[in-house]
Amino acid sequence: MTIEAIYTGELSPCRGGFLQFDVQLGDLEANLSALRRGLAALNPAGPGLLVLPELWGAGFDYPNMAQHCSRTPELLGALQAEADRYNILLAGSLPEHGDDPEGYRRIFNTLFIVGPTGVLGQIRKQQLFAPMDEDRHFTAGDNPQPVATSLGLVAGQVCFDLRFPDLSRSQAAQGAQLMVVSGQWPAARREHWRVLLKARAIENQMFVIGCNRCGETGDTEFGGHSLIVAPDGTVLAEAGAGEEAKLVALDPALVAKSRRLFTVVAHSPYRYPDRDKIVTLDELLASRAVYRRLGRRLVYTNGCFDILHRGHVTYLEAARRLGDCLVVGLNSDASVRRLKGPSRPLNDEDSRARVLAALGCVDFVVLFEEDTPQELIGALLPEVLVKGGDWPVAKIVGAPEVLAAGGEVYSIPLVENFSTTGLIARIAGQGEG
Repeated sequence: MTIEAIYTGELSPCRGGFLQFDVQLGDLEANLSALRRGLAALNPAGPGLLVLPELWGAGFDYPNMAQHCSRTPELLGALQAEADRYNILLAGSLPEHGDDPEGYRRIFNTLFIVGPTGVLGQIRKQQLFAPMDEDRHFTAGDNPQPVATSLGLVAGQVCFDLRFPDLSRSQAAQGAQLMVVSGQWPAARREHWRVLLKARAIENQMFVIGCNRCGETGDTEFGGHSLIVAPDGTVLAEAGAGEEAKLVALDPALVAKSRRLFTVVAHSPYRYPDRDKIVTLDELLASRAVYRRLGRRLVYTNGCFDILHRGHVTYLEAARRLGDCLVVGLNSDASVRRLKGPSRPLNDEDSRARVLAALGCVDFVVLFEEDTPQELIGALLPEVLVKGGDWPVAKIVGAPEVLAAGGEVYSIPLVENFSTTGLIARIAGQGEG
């Protein structure tokens, strides 16, 4: 691989494939043996990459997931040994203990890419599948980044992620020309699996390798039909419904050929979405009705946000992660003056709203004139109400109404030593010096 390819993520000529097998629930030794048998039968010779099913080590064995996490390093070591034996890369998901953005210890469903030298990178599952209770046992990842390997940049997804095109789009836009998908996709929706894998290849003009599990657990039959898809949507290889392994050549010239006439990964216009984020209460209630029908959890918080700083942004990001849409109630200028005195706000309400709306974690900004957002919260009745600091839930404005409607209320600790009042005091002190 050339130095230029390392920096651009360009795919090197190689082979790509999958090891499709029946993941035995809770049985790490049996699954590791199945992996080794598949490798021995295929006898791959690098350079190349093979994809494994989702949670290939023990499946969705929820009662023992913490124990399986503790053995993940052992399985990654076994993968490294096999990668070294055949001079290949192996990619598949395993449960992982890790810290979330707030520093809490969680369990993630993580796609690991392993080579002869060890773990090259990992991508946590972004979208958790609630019908299988994933959201009760795992924490969703964020900010998926392609992994730099000796073959080039490799994008990755885990099963349900495949239904969200923005995830593959963002990784392709960073230079990945190969995406791997580790799945346990049911036979009942097998055609969705096939169509979506081909769609992701076509819309990103990249190779896609999807490895699915076969076999049964309980009443669920898994679909098999792992696929290797070329950048133009051509299926290069497809498994049947049983255990099977495939390995085919991945020619980077096919990526170039697909992108020669036109390219979809180069165009990324900025469309000023923040212009539509600043809304009236009536407009917000209309959107709220649509979101409720779609099943999206609306999160609400409020504040003055006079001088936006790190503490604000950290808090707003934490609030957004509690649901699917974040509404920020913003005190009007008159409201701020009544609360903080005649010298505030330093920035007028239009300026403060504009800055908040430019944040990616904020979906809507709505002004309110009252001293408290009681009326606004009562009209909106969000699924999640958030307040910053050490406020007890009983004292948070709007909490009784939200709780009575079946919602949740949280108090999120603020980042220490960051406040607008403190910033103003430091600025004034510097000015006097």
